[in-house]
Amino acid sequence: MSDRPYHHGDLRRAILAAALDVIATDGPTGLSLRDLARRAGVSHAAPAHHFRDRTGLLTAIAAEGHGLLATALAQATDLRDAGVRYVRFAREHPAHFQVMFSPELLRADDLELTTARALSAASLTHAIATTAPAGDDTDARLARIAVWSLAHGFATLLLGHNLDGLLGDEDPEEVLRALPMVLFPSA
Repeated sequence: MSDRPYHHGDLRRAILAAALDVIATDGPTGLSLRDLARRAGVSHAAPAHHFRDRTGLLTAIAAEGHGLLATALAQATDLRDAGVRYVRFAREHPAHFQVMFSPELLRADDLELTTARALSAASLTHAIATTAPAGDDTDARLARIAVWSLAHGFATLLLGHNLDGLLGDEDPEEVLRALPMVLFPSA
């Protein structure tokens, strides 16, 4: 046993940051608490103090991601901007994005996760509600599904480099802004 007192600073944040790096390069399957502890220079049991296990760590990452997404969407000026902010979030936080939408990796009943998911959903719903013209009877639920599907699908294809040849040098955000006009020219 060492005579030095244990002090790491913010071990939770250090483990989350290391995990995000691993996920960005190797995906969530490459994640090991033992490896993360080694990277942080702490005992192999230290991460379990904060996350209990790998699922707990991934759940914390997903909750953090939903919180970041909620903040990004809350700043949207209109529905199109909400879609762009969604894609921008995915591009800026690809590891979060990958984990957030992989329910098989997460504790679905985790309070932090369910709260953060509710916040991101509420931010998207708010963007839809504030954009709909007064007196419009459009089903808000269907509008949310449509916007989320378009933005999420675009972000997923973009992160997987499936749009590289189609986009060329075009700014993905500008392409996304134009999609509704292509899909619904009379709108």
